[in-house]
Amino acid sequence: MEGWASAAAYNAAALASAAAATVLALRLVHRHLLHYAEPTHQRFIVRIILMVPIYAVMSFLSLALPNNAIYFNSIREIYDAWVIYNFFSLCLAWVGGPGHVVVSLSGRSLKPAWFLMTCCLPAIPLDGRFIRRCTQGCLQFVILKPILVVITFILYAKGKYEDGNFSASQSYLYITFIYTVSYSMALFALALFYVACRDLLQPYNPVPKFIMIKSVVFLTYWQGVLVFLAAKSGFIKSAEKAAYLQNFVLCVEMLIAAIGHRFSFSYKEYAGSNACPFGGLRGSLLHALKFNDFYHDTVHQFAPTYHEYVLYSNEGEDEPTKYGPKTIMPTGEHIDLAEVTVVSSKAPVVSSLLLNEADQAETMPSQIMEVKTAASAEPYDLSNFLNVELSDYRDKVPAIPDERKQ
Repeated sequence: MEGWASAAAYNAAALASAAAATVLALRLVHRHLLHYAEPTHQRFIVRIILMVPIYAVMSFLSLALPNNAIYFNSIREIYDAWVIYNFFSLCLAWVGGPGHVVVSLSGRSLKPAWFLMTCCLPAIPLDGRFIRRCTQGCLQFVILKPILVVITFILYAKGKYEDGNFSASQSYLYITFIYTVSYSMALFALALFYVACRDLLQPYNPVPKFIMIKSVVFLTYWQGVLVFLAAKSGFIKSAEKAAYLQNFVLCVEMLIAAIGHRFSFSYKEYAGSNACPFGGLRGSLLHALKFNDFYHDTVHQFAPTYHEYVLYSNEGEDEPTKYGPKTIMPTGEHIDLAEVTVVSSKAPVVSSLLLNEADQAETMPSQIMEVKTAASAEPYDLSNFLNVELSDYRDKVPAIPDERKQ
């Protein structure tokens, strides 16, 4: 009776925490949707805030229905990857898109540092390739995690997977290892981007936001790993007790995270006199939940036939413009990015495109043709057009007869 009473008390506390966290988070989402003045930014903010109710609900369901916990935990872990990608996209939107980042950081490089674990690597140029690698680092986790979940379900059905079982005969050890490597790559890419663009991100006060994302996504994951290792070492009686403890702690932590999100991702900075819903509340919600940005990013960053680097401008939803390598900007500044050129998608191409024939065949779109400058082009000989004998022509041009009089 005593064990049943304590379990009921724990479940009630977890339910109260999860419910309070969900209400606070959804209320904040509703406020953002009502003041949807910056759709490019707020769509990512809404997705990040939705992490709290998803975590809270899934954790409580795993606590209440332990036999089906693997399904609820999988939904929670998939959203982990989604949050990392959206926070990276939010940072990229804050600084004006890839084109603005590369133009602003042109000529700079990220020096080796021990805290970034790059002390043994050469300096990293902050060019278009760097932005692309950071994007790929975040995207690979979003793509890989659902695949791992499907594999986990298959192995679980065959009795080859058990949460917290680090035995070599079980797949939990190997899936956790793959997950950890992919997870670390995504966080490493996010950290590199943040350090490189720290000055550009400063007006948006990214530090508390970054801490919130890292604490919820990073610490909760390693918290789960450590809890199961404690069960393996005998500090916790069993893996079931470890899973129960992990889900209960997550429910309480989500209430803290909901309060932190209220201050870190406040809607008040968007609630001005000109703030209005983006197509109404329903239109704002549909825009925030639309996945077209993820689709385009995946195609552009991983397609093997994609030879140009596409740069987006956050000024609208227009299709991005493609540019080939070694483009000379209208300002006269030459930005050479080894294989790709990074310019704003709104910038016109009015200068020469210094490409050889092989590069043109592979990288230039069919709409863009080679333009020669006046300095390099041969002058036209107009003497044949100007050397015309005009004495054979009449002084006056005869009038055209009016057919209506006839």
